[in-house]
Amino acid sequence: MLSYPATIPLSTRSLNHLASLIRTHRQQRRSRWRRLEPGRQALLALAHLRNGDTFTRLAAGFEIGVATAWRYVHEAITLLAATADDLQTAMSRIRRLAYALCDGTLIPIDRVHDQKPYYSGKHRRHGMNVQVIADPAGRLVWASPALPGSAHDLTAARTHGIIDALTSANVMTFADKAYQGAGGIIRTPFKRHRYRPRLSRRQKAVNRSHARVRARGERAVSTLKTWNILTKLRCSPSRTTAIVQAILVLHHVENPIY
Repeated sequence: MLSYPATIPLSTRSLNHLASLIRTHRQQRRSRWRRLEPGRQALLALAHLRNGDTFTRLAAGFEIGVATAWRYVHEAITLLAATADDLQTAMSRIRRLAYALCDGTLIPIDRVHDQKPYYSGKHRRHGMNVQVIADPAGRLVWASPALPGSAHDLTAARTHGIIDALTSANVMTFADKAYQGAGGIIRTPFKRHRYRPRLSRRQKAVNRSHARVRARGERAVSTLKTWNILTKLRCSPSRTTAIVQAILVLHHVENPIY
């Protein structure tokens, strides 16, 4: 079998942060000998999350078994996800923003046995719905737990309490047409319907301005999708939340903006 060196587009901050979590976890459990030291296990998990390397490739590269690679990555993701901020904690940062941007994205998954709840009619594929909150510059601030892909963005935002939290904090939030009817402090563009088949010139101008502001929120979604593991998840959909939260923690380690 041939092998080659590869790089992970992350700084040593992420490696040291994850290695520290693993080292502390091992000390608490009084773990004895492991196939990989904490630093190598952290590198293994980062290669899986950032580069999307499969467990078979990782096992060959790190000279361990496939089951061991899966167990080490699973452990690292769980440790990272446990330190992720919930919405109430994240609101301490969001309250300081001039305004916020809210958007939803679909994380593609493999088909599962009970596939109907995971099929998104909007995207015409199976996946998990994740809600994202960004700052005015389009930087990722928070990502929600994942819901089955059939969930509408507005339903997902209400389920996670995003609308109530932003309204209570009085943070003006811009969102797309999927959030029509959200109420509170959520601002959406004008939309045509049977009682309003045409938009006025003023309404079109407002929509253009709204689109320019909201487009920055796409940067946060793009930032999330730069982690290649999210290109298409090939694990149980129930693991999506932990993976997204682990990525969110690493993103903030890499970009300590707040």
